[in-house]
Amino acid sequence: MLTSDLANQNAQNAQDWRSLAQQFAQIVGDRYVVRTQEELIAYECDGLTSYKQQPALVVLPKDTAEVAAVVKVCDRYQVPFVARGAGTGLSGGALPLADSVLIVTARLKQILDVDLANQRVVVQPGVINNWVTQAVSGAGFYYAPDPSSQIICSIGGNVAENSGGVHCLKYGVTTNHVLGLKVVLPNGEIVNIGGKIPEMPGYDLPGILVGSEGTLGIVTEVTLRILKAAEKIQVFLADFDSVEAAGATVSDITGAGIIPGGIEMMDNMSINAVEDVVATNCYPRDAAAILLVELDGMAIEVAENAKQLEAICYKNGARNLVSATDPAERNILWKGRKAAFAAMGKLSPDYYVQDGVIPRTKLPYVLKEIANLGEKYGHYVANVFHAGDGNLHPLILYDNSVPGQLERVEELGGEILKLCVAVGGSISGEHGIGSDKRCYMPEMFSEADLETMQWVRRSFDPKNIANPTKIFPSPRTCGEGAKPLSKEELESKFKNVPRF
Repeated sequence: MLTSDLANQNAQNAQDWRSLAQQFAQIVGDRYVVRTQEELIAYECDGLTSYKQQPALVVLPKDTAEVAAVVKVCDRYQVPFVARGAGTGLSGGALPLADSVLIVTARLKQILDVDLANQRVVVQPGVINNWVTQAVSGAGFYYAPDPSSQIICSIGGNVAENSGGVHCLKYGVTTNHVLGLKVVLPNGEIVNIGGKIPEMPGYDLPGILVGSEGTLGIVTEVTLRILKAAEKIQVFLADFDSVEAAGATVSDITGAGIIPGGIEMMDNMSINAVEDVVATNCYPRDAAAILLVELDGMAIEVAENAKQLEAICYKNGARNLVSATDPAERNILWKGRKAAFAAMGKLSPDYYVQDGVIPRTKLPYVLKEIANLGEKYGHYVANVFHAGDGNLHPLILYDNSVPGQLERVEELGGEILKLCVAVGGSISGEHGIGSDKRCYMPEMFSEADLETMQWVRRSFDPKNIANPTKIFPSPRTCGEGAKPLSKEELESKFKNVPRF
């Protein structure tokens, strides 16, 4: 293309985006359309700050009707859009595309209905995770999924990524607590799926939507299941001279038939980082690893399980075992674990976190292999994770200002994911796939598996405008770069897919 032709094309593109911005402003108000370079910087990444890309426009609707109207404009002009909640995701799921519209649901932050009799709460996607428990705790209820970022992450993002948390071992992840959804489909149509009862007839559509990372539509209302608080809760902290001994303890606890509310493990590097930052004065700095174990249930059940837990810990070489039942004291024991990711900033200017899952029995072997990989690549790896369900969160420390370090760290992260799959695990437990791990989907799934998933995706989004390029490798290998299929390729490949 000649220079003058390119300039003309750029001018036309700018005019097109100005026209779109005006149309969005008519829907949500001029104040809620972000278009200047200075303001767009705030939206150029999610919690995975390694990747950054400014969107063309950001739109902040206030309700379902406005979300639908904005999506209809995108559908009319076939403009890609990406949904974003609080922006705390760790896999690049909310990473914008260069020529895309970022639809932010932060203004949809109302708790619409609290039904204690039926243990149901209806919320908008911008509601912060912890607000749900705060709304019902006075009546003796709580919302179980509790990511470490629960004081800032939103329910919409939790639904998109199928988030878990400390208590997912016993109570499950987000999908186990979502009963119904109001969804704006990629063509702007509004649909209600699921309901207020645990089992609805027909297909499990909420199960398809939860964890779909905004590729099937935008959730604007969520019906959540809440639980009655346990009669007694007791938290234990056990410290060990070796990571292997702590890992063996985890296997023995569940092998004894004890299902704690949560079992978390932290290695020595993580212990010292959190003590430097939050100073719990509970985590022994010389321990190779600690376990945090929470027992909950009827008082007699907790008491009996506590006896078994103590015996198992000491049998595996625990040096000390302390416990707390008082809420304030329990919070102190949990404080360091909840702050672990943030505390890594004390050790390194940057860190890269992964989210693999392995069988519990493989913990000692995998943790040793991760240490070996860290030594091979020349990077420290801190380990803090949901040990009870084998959901690892290796934190690879590096300095992004040093040329080449990010690429090397990404390669190390990929090797850890491949290791997880090799021992019978998964490449994600709760952070999602996003743009970060899509290249490793073929490690877990066959070509037929991936194509079947795409059939489902295209039945919701035949135009490929809802968060394109996320989750699936496109083209088939990472080295070729990632880009969406062309319109002609889509029409040919998915021409017979039925519309949702």
